[in-house]
Amino acid sequence: MPFEVLVSAFVTLVVVVDPLGLVPTFIALTEGLPAAARRQVALRACLIATAILAGAVLIGAWLLNALGIGLPAFRIAGGLLLFSIASEMVFGVRIERQARQAEQAIEEHVRNVAAFPLAIPMIAGPGAITACVLLAGRAGTSLPAYAGLLGVIVAVLVLTLAVFLFASRVARLIGVTGNIVISRLLGVLLASLAVQFVIDGVRAVWS
Repeated sequence: MPFEVLVSAFVTLVVVVDPLGLVPTFIALTEGLPAAARRQVALRACLIATAILAGAVLIGAWLLNALGIGLPAFRIAGGLLLFSIASEMVFGVRIERQARQAEQAIEEHVRNVAAFPLAIPMIAGPGAITACVLLAGRAGTSLPAYAGLLGVIVAVLVLTLAVFLFASRVARLIGVTGNIVISRLLGVLLASLAVQFVIDGVRAVWS
């Protein structure tokens, strides 16, 4: 798998998952828990999300074929979905929604916050799953390509785990303003990647 493809996949998943943007949600969901319990929640959430995203890479194309959906159509639809997420990041809608979901989860006393809402839909949400299927389609069907993409997923989730483990320090470091600025910049980058997915899908349709 070409190095530039791996870099593109890593950047795409980092932007979609947005580990820094998840810091306030993680802190809110684990508030009052001892340090050991917070680490356990972080590790379990990342493991669950890794399994989900890896499954999207391995069986996503098969599922599309079973449903009679062509990869070009999925690229266009996925690109539009990612563009929608990017617009939410740019205009701050995603941060507000994540905060509401975190508050709702606490109010409802969710027993296992690692699975919901952290792993699903915060980390391995529709955008991340869509991105994994699209990246798998772009990478090809060779074993090294799948191995490289799975390695990228593990790397992104390890980064997410590290951010969770140092969530309090990260929150103090970047502050509210820093989090907003980073989210806006990542949103613009994700919008560009989403448009590229749409272009690739249109090219495949007309080729």
